[in-house]
Amino acid sequence: MSEAICSRLTLLRTLSLVGAVFTAVVILAGAWTRLLDAGLGCPDWPGCYGALVVPDAGRALLHSPEVPLEASKAWMEMIHRYLATLLGLLAMTLVVLSWRLRCLSGFPWRLIVALFTMLMIQGAFGAYTVTLKLWPQVVTLHLLGGLSVMTLFIWLHLRLRRVARRQGRLPCRPLGRLWWLAAVLLVLQLGLGGWTSSNYAGIACQGFPTCNSQWWPETDWGEGFHLTQTVGPNYLYGQLHAQARSTIHLAHRVGALLLAVTLVLLVVRHWQEAPLRPWLASLVGALLLQVALGVANVLLWLPLGLALLHTAGAVLVVFAFTLCCWKRRQGLSLAAVAKTQGKRGGWLHA
Repeated sequence: MSEAICSRLTLLRTLSLVGAVFTAVVILAGAWTRLLDAGLGCPDWPGCYGALVVPDAGRALLHSPEVPLEASKAWMEMIHRYLATLLGLLAMTLVVLSWRLRCLSGFPWRLIVALFTMLMIQGAFGAYTVTLKLWPQVVTLHLLGGLSVMTLFIWLHLRLRRVARRQGRLPCRPLGRLWWLAAVLLVLQLGLGGWTSSNYAGIACQGFPTCNSQWWPETDWGEGFHLTQTVGPNYLYGQLHAQARSTIHLAHRVGALLLAVTLVLLVVRHWQEAPLRPWLASLVGALLLQVALGVANVLLWLPLGLALLHTAGAVLVVFAFTLCCWKRRQGLSLAAVAKTQGKRGGWLHA
Protein backbone atom coordinates (compact mmCIF):
# COMPACT_ATOMS: atom_id res chain seq x y z
CA MET A 1 0.00 0.00 0.00
CA SER A 2 1.54 3.32 -1.09
CA GLU A 3 2.26 6.18 1.27
CA ALA A 4 -0.33 8.39 -0.47
CA ILE A 5 -3.07 5.80 0.04
CA CYS A 6 -2.07 5.32 3.68
CA SER A 7 -2.18 9.08 4.25
CA ARG A 8 -5.63 9.36 2.68
CA LEU A 9 -6.93 6.42 4.72
CA THR A 10 -5.62 8.06 7.89
CA LEU A 11 -7.41 11.29 6.98
CA LEU A 12 -10.65 9.43 6.25
CA ARG A 13 -10.45 7.53 9.52
CA THR A 14 -9.98 10.80 11.41
CA LEU A 15 -12.88 12.47 9.61
CA SER A 16 -15.17 9.50 10.21
CA LEU A 17 -14.41 9.57 13.93
CA VAL A 18 -14.96 13.33 14.02
CA GLY A 19 -18.23 12.72 12.18
CA ALA A 20 -19.43 10.22 14.78
CA VAL A 21 -18.70 12.58 17.67
CA PHE A 22 -20.06 15.61 15.82
CA THR A 23 -23.28 13.74 14.99
CA ALA A 24 -23.75 13.11 18.71
CA VAL A 25 -23.33 16.86 19.28
CA VAL A 26 -25.94 17.64 16.61
CA ILE A 27 -28.36 15.13 18.17
CA LEU A 28 -27.94 16.75 21.58
CA ALA A 29 -28.34 20.23 20.07
CA GLY A 30 -31.58 19.02 18.51
CA ALA A 31 -32.73 17.61 21.83
CA TRP A 32 -31.91 20.88 23.60
CA THR A 33 -33.83 22.79 20.93
CA ARG A 34 -36.77 20.48 21.55
CA LEU A 35 -36.58 20.84 25.32
CA LEU A 36 -36.58 24.63 25.03
CA ASP A 37 -39.71 24.41 22.84
CA ALA A 38 -37.69 26.11 20.11
CA GLY A 39 -38.45 23.64 17.31
CA LEU A 40 -40.63 26.28 15.66
CA GLY A 41 -38.44 29.20 16.70
CA CYS A 42 -38.12 29.87 12.97
CA PRO A 43 -41.44 29.36 11.16
CA ASP A 44 -39.79 28.73 7.79
CA TRP A 45 -36.95 26.62 6.36
CA PRO A 46 -34.04 26.74 5.58
CA GLY A 47 -33.88 30.39 6.59
CA CYS A 48 -35.32 32.12 9.61
CA TYR A 49 -38.03 34.63 8.76
CA GLY A 50 -36.61 34.67 5.24
CA ALA A 51 -33.02 35.33 6.37
CA LEU A 52 -29.93 33.16 6.82
CA VAL A 53 -29.43 34.60 10.30
CA VAL A 54 -32.03 35.55 12.90
CA PRO A 55 -33.37 38.99 11.88
CA ASP A 56 -34.57 41.80 14.10
CA ALA A 57 -38.17 41.94 15.31
CA GLY A 58 -39.24 44.41 12.63
CA ARG A 59 -38.12 42.26 9.70
CA ALA A 60 -39.56 39.15 11.34
CA LEU A 61 -42.91 40.91 11.73
CA LEU A 62 -42.96 41.83 8.05
CA HIS A 63 -42.17 38.24 7.02
CA SER A 64 -44.52 36.37 9.37
CA PRO A 65 -46.81 38.75 11.25
CA GLU A 66 -48.75 35.81 12.74
CA VAL A 67 -45.60 34.35 14.40
CA PRO A 68 -43.91 36.83 16.77
CA LEU A 69 -40.13 36.54 16.99
CA GLU A 70 -38.63 34.96 20.12
CA ALA A 71 -34.96 35.64 19.49
CA SER A 72 -33.52 33.10 21.92
CA LYS A 73 -35.61 30.25 20.48
CA ALA A 74 -34.90 31.34 16.90
CA TRP A 75 -31.14 31.38 17.54
CA MET A 76 -31.27 27.93 19.15
CA GLU A 77 -33.06 26.54 16.12
CA MET A 78 -30.64 28.20 13.70
CA ILE A 79 -27.58 27.00 15.62
CA HIS A 80 -28.93 23.47 15.28
CA ARG A 81 -29.35 24.00 11.53
CA TYR A 82 -25.84 25.41 11.18
CA LEU A 83 -24.38 22.38 12.95
CA ALA A 84 -26.40 20.00 10.78
CA THR A 85 -25.16 21.81 7.66
CA LEU A 86 -21.55 21.39 8.78
CA LEU A 87 -22.20 17.69 9.27
CA GLY A 88 -23.53 17.45 5.73
CA LEU A 89 -20.41 19.19 4.40
CA LEU A 90 -18.27 16.71 6.33
CA ALA A 91 -20.08 13.79 4.69
CA MET A 92 -19.65 15.41 1.28
CA THR A 93 -15.92 15.77 1.98
CA LEU A 94 -15.74 12.06 2.77
CA VAL A 95 -17.35 11.24 -0.59
CA VAL A 96 -14.90 13.45 -2.49
CA LEU A 97 -11.82 12.14 -0.68
CA SER A 98 -12.95 8.53 -1.08
CA TRP A 99 -13.56 8.64 -4.82
CA ARG A 100 -10.02 7.61 -5.78
CA LEU A 101 -10.02 4.78 -3.25
CA ARG A 102 -13.38 3.28 -4.20
CA CYS A 103 -11.77 0.33 -6.02
CA LEU A 104 -9.33 -0.46 -3.20
CA SER A 105 -9.77 -3.99 -1.84
CA GLY A 106 -12.27 -3.96 1.03
CA PHE A 107 -12.79 -0.19 0.86
CA PRO A 108 -16.28 0.72 2.20
CA TRP A 109 -17.34 2.93 -0.71
CA ARG A 110 -20.98 1.83 -0.58
CA LEU A 111 -21.11 2.61 3.12
CA ILE A 112 -19.85 6.14 2.47
CA VAL A 113 -22.49 6.65 -0.22
CA ALA A 114 -25.16 5.27 2.13
CA LEU A 115 -23.99 7.65 4.85
CA PHE A 116 -24.21 10.66 2.54
CA THR A 117 -27.65 9.56 1.32
CA MET A 118 -28.87 9.15 4.89
CA LEU A 119 -27.72 12.67 5.72
CA MET A 120 -29.64 14.06 2.76
CA ILE A 121 -32.75 12.26 4.03
CA GLN A 122 -32.08 13.76 7.46
CA GLY A 123 -32.04 17.21 5.89
CA ALA A 124 -35.48 16.52 4.45
CA PHE A 125 -36.74 15.38 7.84
CA GLY A 126 -35.37 18.60 9.33
CA ALA A 127 -37.35 20.63 6.80
CA TYR A 128 -40.54 18.62 7.38
CA THR A 129 -40.15 19.00 11.14
CA VAL A 130 -40.70 22.73 10.67
CA THR A 131 -43.11 22.79 7.74
CA LEU A 132 -45.35 20.11 9.28
CA LYS A 133 -45.24 21.92 12.64
CA LEU A 134 -43.56 19.24 14.75
CA TRP A 135 -45.71 16.38 13.46
CA PRO A 136 -44.75 13.58 15.91
CA GLN A 137 -44.10 11.01 13.18
CA VAL A 138 -41.51 13.22 11.51
CA VAL A 139 -39.92 14.29 14.80
CA THR A 140 -39.50 10.65 15.84
CA LEU A 141 -38.06 9.63 12.46
CA HIS A 142 -35.71 12.63 12.64
CA LEU A 143 -34.31 11.35 15.93
CA LEU A 144 -33.94 7.80 14.62
CA GLY A 145 -32.27 9.16 11.50
CA GLY A 146 -29.74 11.09 13.55
CA LEU A 147 -28.83 8.00 15.56
CA SER A 148 -28.58 6.01 12.32
CA VAL A 149 -26.14 8.56 10.89
CA MET A 150 -24.03 8.35 14.03
CA THR A 151 -23.99 4.54 13.82
CA LEU A 152 -22.94 4.67 10.17
CA PHE A 153 -20.07 7.02 11.04
CA ILE A 154 -18.89 4.64 13.77
CA TRP A 155 -19.14 1.62 11.47
CA LEU A 156 -17.31 3.51 8.72
CA HIS A 157 -14.47 4.38 11.07
CA LEU A 158 -14.10 0.75 12.12
CA ARG A 159 -14.24 -0.46 8.52
CA LEU A 160 -11.54 2.02 7.50
CA ARG A 161 -9.34 0.73 10.32
CA ARG A 162 -9.67 -2.77 8.88
CA VAL A 163 -8.68 -1.55 5.43
CA ALA A 164 -5.65 0.28 6.83
CA ARG A 165 -4.59 -2.95 8.57
CA ARG A 166 -5.19 -4.90 5.33
CA GLN A 167 -7.97 -6.95 6.93
CA GLY A 168 -10.73 -5.63 4.67
CA ARG A 169 -11.45 -8.97 2.97
CA LEU A 170 -11.13 -11.22 5.99
CA PRO A 171 -14.31 -13.11 7.02
CA CYS A 172 -16.49 -11.87 9.87
CA ARG A 173 -18.51 -13.90 12.33
CA PRO A 174 -22.30 -13.50 11.88
CA LEU A 175 -24.28 -12.14 14.80
CA GLY A 176 -26.62 -14.57 16.54
CA ARG A 177 -30.37 -14.27 16.97
CA LEU A 178 -30.07 -12.75 20.44
CA TRP A 179 -27.94 -9.93 19.01
CA TRP A 180 -30.52 -9.20 16.34
CA LEU A 181 -33.33 -9.31 18.90
CA ALA A 182 -31.43 -6.81 21.04
CA ALA A 183 -30.87 -4.58 18.00
CA VAL A 184 -34.57 -4.62 17.08
CA LEU A 185 -35.61 -3.87 20.66
CA LEU A 186 -33.06 -1.04 20.86
CA VAL A 187 -34.45 0.58 17.71
CA LEU A 188 -38.02 0.17 18.98
CA GLN A 189 -37.10 1.67 22.35
CA LEU A 190 -35.38 4.63 20.71
CA GLY A 191 -38.49 5.11 18.59
CA LEU A 192 -40.66 4.97 21.71
CA GLY A 193 -38.41 7.55 23.33
CA GLY A 194 -38.84 9.86 20.35
CA TRP A 195 -42.61 9.25 20.34
CA THR A 196 -42.78 10.02 24.06
CA SER A 197 -40.88 13.26 23.60
CA SER A 198 -42.70 14.42 20.46
CA ASN A 199 -46.08 13.87 22.15
CA TYR A 200 -44.95 15.55 25.39
CA ALA A 201 -45.58 12.43 27.46
CA GLY A 202 -42.39 12.57 29.52
CA ILE A 203 -44.20 13.16 32.81
CA ALA A 204 -47.57 11.68 31.87
CA CYS A 205 -46.88 8.92 34.40
CA GLN A 206 -46.16 10.36 37.82
CA GLY A 207 -44.23 8.23 40.27
CA PHE A 208 -42.07 5.14 39.87
CA PRO A 209 -42.39 2.18 39.53
CA THR A 210 -46.15 2.81 39.47
CA CYS A 211 -47.82 5.12 36.96
CA ASN A 212 -50.11 7.68 38.58
CA SER A 213 -50.32 5.47 41.69
CA GLN A 214 -51.38 2.42 39.62
CA TRP A 215 -49.40 -0.53 38.35
CA TRP A 216 -51.45 -0.59 35.15
CA PRO A 217 -53.52 2.56 34.66
CA GLU A 218 -56.32 2.96 32.15
CA THR A 219 -54.89 3.13 28.66
CA ASP A 220 -55.85 4.34 25.21
CA TRP A 221 -53.56 2.54 22.79
CA GLY A 222 -55.56 3.52 19.73
CA GLU A 223 -55.14 7.23 20.38
CA GLY A 224 -51.69 7.02 21.89
CA PHE A 225 -50.26 5.21 18.87
CA HIS A 226 -52.48 6.68 16.18
CA LEU A 227 -49.77 6.96 13.50
CA THR A 228 -51.96 8.78 10.99
CA GLN A 229 -52.52 11.91 13.03
CA THR A 230 -53.77 14.86 11.02
CA VAL A 231 -51.16 16.97 9.29
CA GLY A 232 -51.77 20.67 9.81
CA PRO A 233 -52.24 21.44 13.51
CA ASN A 234 -49.38 22.88 15.50
CA TYR A 235 -48.05 19.98 17.58
CA LEU A 236 -46.00 22.17 19.91
CA TYR A 237 -46.89 20.97 23.44
CA GLY A 238 -48.80 18.02 21.96
CA GLN A 239 -52.40 17.33 20.92
CA LEU A 240 -53.19 14.11 22.81
CA HIS A 241 -55.33 13.78 25.92
CA ALA A 242 -53.82 12.72 29.25
CA GLN A 243 -54.81 9.04 29.03
CA ALA A 244 -53.19 8.65 25.61
CA ARG A 245 -49.99 10.27 26.86
CA SER A 246 -49.92 7.98 29.89
CA THR A 247 -50.23 5.03 27.50
CA ILE A 248 -47.21 6.21 25.52
CA HIS A 249 -45.17 6.71 28.67
CA LEU A 250 -46.16 3.29 29.97
CA ALA A 251 -45.14 1.68 26.67
CA HIS A 252 -41.76 3.40 26.92
CA ARG A 253 -41.25 1.92 30.39
CA VAL A 254 -42.23 -1.57 29.24
CA GLY A 255 -39.91 -1.25 26.26
CA ALA A 256 -37.07 -0.23 28.55
CA LEU A 257 -37.66 -3.31 30.70
CA LEU A 258 -37.68 -5.68 27.71
CA LEU A 259 -34.52 -4.10 26.29
CA ALA A 260 -32.72 -4.22 29.63
CA VAL A 261 -33.55 -7.90 30.16
CA THR A 262 -32.39 -8.77 26.63
CA LEU A 263 -29.12 -6.88 26.98
CA VAL A 264 -28.42 -8.49 30.34
CA LEU A 265 -29.03 -11.94 28.81
CA LEU A 266 -26.67 -11.01 25.99
CA VAL A 267 -23.97 -9.94 28.42
CA VAL A 268 -24.32 -13.08 30.54
CA ARG A 269 -24.19 -15.32 27.48
CA HIS A 270 -20.97 -13.80 26.09
CA TRP A 271 -19.20 -12.73 29.27
CA GLN A 272 -16.76 -15.61 29.02
CA GLU A 273 -15.36 -14.17 25.76
CA ALA A 274 -12.40 -12.20 27.11
CA PRO A 275 -11.90 -9.88 24.07
CA LEU A 276 -15.57 -8.90 24.21
CA ARG A 277 -15.81 -8.47 27.97
CA PRO A 278 -14.65 -4.80 28.26
CA TRP A 279 -17.15 -3.75 25.60
CA LEU A 280 -19.96 -5.67 27.29
CA ALA A 281 -19.04 -3.95 30.55
CA SER A 282 -19.32 -0.56 28.84
CA LEU A 283 -22.74 -1.56 27.50
CA VAL A 284 -23.93 -2.53 30.98
CA GLY A 285 -22.62 0.75 32.37
CA ALA A 286 -24.41 2.78 29.70
CA LEU A 287 -27.62 0.82 30.28
CA LEU A 288 -27.57 1.34 34.05
CA LEU A 289 -26.87 5.05 33.60
CA GLN A 290 -29.74 5.40 31.16
CA VAL A 291 -32.18 3.59 33.45
CA ALA A 292 -31.13 5.78 36.39
CA LEU A 293 -31.60 8.94 34.31
CA GLY A 294 -35.02 7.80 33.17
CA VAL A 295 -36.20 7.18 36.73
CA ALA A 296 -34.71 10.48 37.92
CA ASN A 297 -36.50 12.38 35.16
CA VAL A 298 -39.85 10.99 36.28
CA LEU A 299 -39.30 11.56 39.99
CA LEU A 300 -37.91 15.09 39.50
CA TRP A 301 -40.52 16.16 36.91
CA LEU A 302 -38.26 16.25 33.86
CA PRO A 303 -35.74 19.02 34.61
CA LEU A 304 -34.06 20.32 31.45
CA GLY A 305 -30.55 19.19 32.35
CA LEU A 306 -31.57 15.64 33.23
CA ALA A 307 -33.78 15.38 30.16
CA LEU A 308 -30.81 16.32 27.97
CA LEU A 309 -28.65 13.78 29.80
CA HIS A 310 -31.30 11.14 29.09
CA THR A 311 -30.84 11.78 25.38
CA ALA A 312 -27.08 11.65 25.87
CA GLY A 313 -27.57 8.31 27.63
CA ALA A 314 -29.42 6.96 24.59
CA VAL A 315 -26.52 8.08 22.39
CA LEU A 316 -24.10 6.33 24.74
CA VAL A 317 -26.09 3.07 24.64
CA VAL A 318 -26.08 3.14 20.84
CA PHE A 319 -22.33 3.78 20.82
CA ALA A 320 -21.67 0.91 23.23
CA PHE A 321 -23.99 -1.55 21.46
CA THR A 322 -22.49 -0.75 18.05
CA LEU A 323 -18.97 -1.36 19.37
CA CYS A 324 -20.05 -4.63 20.97
CA CYS A 325 -21.57 -5.80 17.68
CA TRP A 326 -18.37 -4.90 15.85
CA LYS A 327 -16.13 -6.67 18.33
CA ARG A 328 -18.34 -9.77 18.23
CA ARG A 329 -18.24 -9.87 14.42
CA GLN A 330 -14.46 -9.51 14.34
CA GLY A 331 -13.81 -12.64 16.40
CA LEU A 332 -13.43 -14.83 13.32
CA SER A 333 -11.26 -12.42 11.34
CA LEU A 334 -8.96 -11.77 14.29
CA ALA A 335 -8.51 -15.50 14.76
CA ALA A 336 -7.69 -15.87 11.06
CA VAL A 337 -5.11 -13.10 11.23
CA ALA A 338 -3.62 -14.55 14.40
CA LYS A 339 -3.28 -17.94 12.71
CA THR A 340 -1.58 -16.36 9.70
CA GLN A 341 0.76 -14.33 11.87
CA GLY A 342 1.54 -17.39 13.95
CA LYS A 343 2.67 -19.26 10.87
CA ARG A 344 4.97 -16.37 10.07
CA GLY A 345 6.27 -16.14 13.60
CA GLY A 346 4.54 -12.79 14.13
CA TRP A 347 2.32 -11.37 16.83
CA LEU A 348 -1.17 -9.90 16.54
CA HIS A 349 -2.18 -6.98 18.66
CA ALA A 350 -5.96 -7.11 19.03
